Amino acid sequence: MERFKIDGYDMRNMVITASNNLQEKKEFVNSLNVFPVPDGDTGTNMSMTFKSAVSEIEALQEQSISEIAKRIARGALMGARGNSGVILSQIFRGIAKGLEGKDEVDAADFAKSIAEGSKFAYKAVMRPTEGTILTIIRAAGESAISSSETNIVKLLEKVCKYSENVLNKTPDMLPALKEAKVVDAGGMGLLIILQGMYEALSENIEAKVEVIKETGEVINKSAQASINAEDIKYGYCTEFFVLTKDASDKAQDLKRLFDPVGDSMIVVGVDDIIKVHIHTNDPGWVLSEAVKIGELSKIKIDNMREQHRQILELEYASTENSSEKLVEVSNSEDEKEYAFVSVSMGDGLKRIFEDLGVDSVIEGGQTMNPSTQDILERINKLNAKNIFVLPNNKNIIMAAEQAAELSDKNVIVIPTKTIPQGITAVTLFDGDNDVEQNIEVMKEAISNVISGSVTYAVRDTEIEGKAIKEGNILGLIESKISEVGKDIYEVCEKLLSNMVNEESELITIFYGKDCDEEKVEEFVNELEDKYPDIDIQFYSGDQPLYYFIVSVE
Repeated sequence: MERFKIDGYDMRNMVITASNNLQEKKEFVNSLNVFPVPDGDTGTNMSMTFKSAVSEIEALQEQSISEIAKRIARGALMGARGNSGVILSQIFRGIAKGLEGKDEVDAADFAKSIAEGSKFAYKAVMRPTEGTILTIIRAAGESAISSSETNIVKLLEKVCKYSENVLNKTPDMLPALKEAKVVDAGGMGLLIILQGMYEALSENIEAKVEVIKETGEVINKSAQASINAEDIKYGYCTEFFVLTKDASDKAQDLKRLFDPVGDSMIVVGVDDIIKVHIHTNDPGWVLSEAVKIGELSKIKIDNMREQHRQILELEYASTENSSEKLVEVSNSEDEKEYAFVSVSMGDGLKRIFEDLGVDSVIEGGQTMNPSTQDILERINKLNAKNIFVLPNNKNIIMAAEQAAELSDKNVIVIPTKTIPQGITAVTLFDGDNDVEQNIEVMKEAISNVISGSVTYAVRDTEIEGKAIKEGNILGLIESKISEVGKDIYEVCEKLLSNMVNEESELITIFYGKDCDEEKVEEFVNELEDKYPDIDIQFYSGDQPLYYFIVSVE
């Protein structure tokens, strides 16, 4: 079939077909995850991210391709789950950028949009790793740009074939893939999407959504101040929105322009709006520069030096008449100085975080990474000047950081990769310290936590010379398999022996919902005999999939 131009209606059909394609094959993508543990959910994360994109466009008819692509990007951005989902959302932000302002496009225009998708994906990752989804989108972009095809169907066919060839070479790029005898899961997910788009166009499919769409309403954000009253190097907290086209690119220009004149700067461009927050001594200059690129909205300027003096006056007055003035100092109790959002799975772990003062616990983690929107909604429900987010899973960190960028609050993501790191971070938080002091303390603390876990293998494989059979019990230190056995207690004991050293003072054990409490107590008694000089604590985490989550400090 020949197609020399495509419009929004075509793009809609292509994306819906691609989403259905990925939904059908998500378990296959999940099975390609290198580690044989039960939280290999790349396919699930990518599919749910893409379903969120589809929910934005399924009811639209014959819109311009620019508008359809913009809606797809927005839906994917808000629904992004896991690292693979975040990268996928950035790919489609780039594609939308390449299609901006067009009602329909030819093959050359569409090829450029794929290349833009590659650029956005690489920008989203601090340290890009080849042999992953990044490699596949780059291959797709290079293939599209180098093609002289004017028929978009032929163009997509070549892109799919070239991307598949590159995907088959990913085991040569990453030793872990070669050892597991699989290609990259994220790359396979992207190839399935590209193949679905090709299928829709080549077969002229009238696409219908075949999957249950995700629900969720984006909460409108209202401006909130981010003021550290003790830091008065720059006296004015200045924040506003800039309504403009090319918001993402212009945001980068504003960052460079404003960097020398202030600190605590947040400049984020999404679609046609830029959010600016900066502490500066010359808010007038900042506003006059910003208005050159677009219309200003919701301007808010606070004199932090004045606020600081008022706080000092109230504190002084409270020493003279504490019963009267304490009401005055705390009359803004609806807005707290600090709040926490944490992610965990299991009622026991949820209660532990809540007991430690976490304001909002999102149910998620292994097998169910919360989306950018899930995290953003929890952030927006909290009335606090500074909000810390604890992802507690390496696959949730990027979604948390993306939510932080989209929020107009001062959101700090502490990059906790495990539950023990998250608990340590919130335990060492000190409400009397300022934001920067707490960030420093928490980040240093989590770097000293050695985390381990005990779970089971979901398939046969071999990793680092260890032969693993489906059903084997696995002991992991951080994300590396340390022990393989048949008994959860034996594996856990061996795991801890590899984690404990001469400086160890504390062992903490969180046992899962599939553990017998009496047997756990017997096991802990044996550990106390083995390690008489180390304090041992154990709690019911009630987490699924993982028999034990442990830490040594």
